[in-house]
Amino acid sequence: MRNITPSVQKTVKLAAELRPSILRLSRHLRREALRGGSSSVDMQLLGTLREEPGLGVSELAEMEQMSRPAMSAHIKRLMQLGYVQRETSKGDVDRRRVGLSVTRTGTQYLRVVSERRADWLAERLSELGAEERTALDRATKSLRLILESAGEPV
Repeated sequence: MRNITPSVQKTVKLAAELRPSILRLSRHLRREALRGGSSSVDMQLLGTLREEPGLGVSELAEMEQMSRPAMSAHIKRLMQLGYVQRETSKGDVDRRRVGLSVTRTGTQYLRVVSERRADWLAERLSELGAEERTALDRATKSLRLILESAGEPV
């Protein structure tokens, strides 16, 4: 049997207590995207393309750790909704290369869902006392550090 220090035991206990709450909170925030008719994956892809316009389907699939056919299906759907468009790169030597970008409609949709999520969360935060909100503010900084150490964009 392994010798575990009290500090490690506390960390493991904190992780076990924190994980279900983070998962449930994430589930609630994803539901706000679903209310608008899109999945959380759609929102994630739109956000990535807004930040990095010009990515191709293969690049996006690799970034999101998704198969190319699955990514193609998502992009096709987003294009049918008018949220994403294909465009040839003006500065690219290979004119066959087609990149993806978010349309004005897609940008507006992202904004609406983002505001809906923020409103939902702000409403719940307003129910907390000042001390709890301060504790969450400190925790937010720690959660960002965890994401950064895992190589996740923040």
